[in-house]
Amino acid sequence: MAEKKRVYPYIPNSEPRIREAMLREIGVESVDELLRDIPDELRMKGKMNLPEPFSAEADLKRHVEGILSRNITSGEYLGFLGAGCYDHHVPAVVDEIIGRSEFLTAYAGEPYEDHGRFQALFEYQSMMAELLDFDVCNVPTYDGAQAAGTSLRMASRITGRKKALLAGNMNPDRLRVIQTYLDPVMSVEIIGWDRDSGLLDLEDLGSRLAPDVAAVYFENPSYLGAIEDQGEKTAQMAHEAGALMVVFVDPSSLGVIQPPSRYGADIACGDIQPLGIHMNYGGGVGGFICTKSDREYVEEYPSRLFGIAPTSGKEWGFGDVAWERTSFANRETAKEFVGTHAALWGIAAAVYLASMGPKGMADLGKVIMQRSLYARKVIGEIPGVSTSTPSAVCFKEFVVDLTKTGRKVREINGKLLSRGIFGGKDLSEDFPELGQSALFCITEKITMRDIDRLVEVLGDILR
Repeated sequence: MAEKKRVYPYIPNSEPRIREAMLREIGVESVDELLRDIPDELRMKGKMNLPEPFSAEADLKRHVEGILSRNITSGEYLGFLGAGCYDHHVPAVVDEIIGRSEFLTAYAGEPYEDHGRFQALFEYQSMMAELLDFDVCNVPTYDGAQAAGTSLRMASRITGRKKALLAGNMNPDRLRVIQTYLDPVMSVEIIGWDRDSGLLDLEDLGSRLAPDVAAVYFENPSYLGAIEDQGEKTAQMAHEAGALMVVFVDPSSLGVIQPPSRYGADIACGDIQPLGIHMNYGGGVGGFICTKSDREYVEEYPSRLFGIAPTSGKEWGFGDVAWERTSFANRETAKEFVGTHAALWGIAAAVYLASMGPKGMADLGKVIMQRSLYARKVIGEIPGVSTSTPSAVCFKEFVVDLTKTGRKVREINGKLLSRGIFGGKDLSEDFPELGQSALFCITEKITMRDIDRLVEVLGDILR
């Protein structure tokens, strides 16, 4: 008896008669003929293990909702997990604006006609440039890691050099993306960092600076939360060696911490996820790059830049600046390829920055600083727990050393989860030199009462 072919109403062209008609139209007997160029040993021979299809939309919806209901969100549990994706408050106005039809499209916020999008992104760039104290900011790239990789490749093209020095206390996931993005254009060396302070080892940096170094890169705050206060000295060392300084910065910190331009950075980059963008299961990210307005820098941006100019009708118009430098204009000869941008998130960040204003960003930074300092203090008072290393002042995140408790971070986090708390990021794999340590995150959504609850539960677990 022939096997019954399953039809999935929600998978296009899965109905056998439609598939056969399509194959006849293009003159082939089977789909296998279209896969001729793929080696036989790479092709899947058996049937895919797919469940029986749902014939009714309501049944499919119920099934998917049942799967999604197994997830536990940060809205249900108390969350101290950051490490690159942060649970900040998103004002309702942000979702309201980016949900409008002139911005929300199936193509990542990139409609083929302009209903105010160019102006919205110009305003985004302007506010980001003001926040970073630079002249130029791009339309968001895919994410912060890609923005960092692009920044370093820009530095290579500007200096004509082929090596990047990267801080060893950086986000390990971001490091892997950068290494992939630079290969084979640039080589990478890792700069040491001081375990006690959490800051860059400037002596090691000095030993690595050479005529082939295009850029020195570090993150401020670092992945471990430490605020790097050696920026001016680092910039001086880099510039004396003919290299540029690239700083990856958390934009939510810039209400209380000087922007990289103030301590000598040539290029600043980062991710706009903290600026009014939901976590979205780790998504909702967009990278920014900021520089001065010198032509040699602007021409090395591979991404879009929107500017403002008077029109013939005596109005203001918004459009691309130096379009010819992009891969959109020069597909085959572009210096670097850029595809679809995260433009919709740029509009979200613009609404967030406009609603917050300078005072709002300063208040945000102060609240995060105050609560993270409090959390670091009271958690460090739990017997067997230390928060004193690294010793540098931290923003938003800090290391909690649990080694002396005799417990593994994985075990402690499991017990915290059973009590309705997401614990900190386990650092034992990426930073084994820190022992059984976790990276805890405090945003403005975490209250003093939340911190006290964490301390109480953590104390119970460790007794």
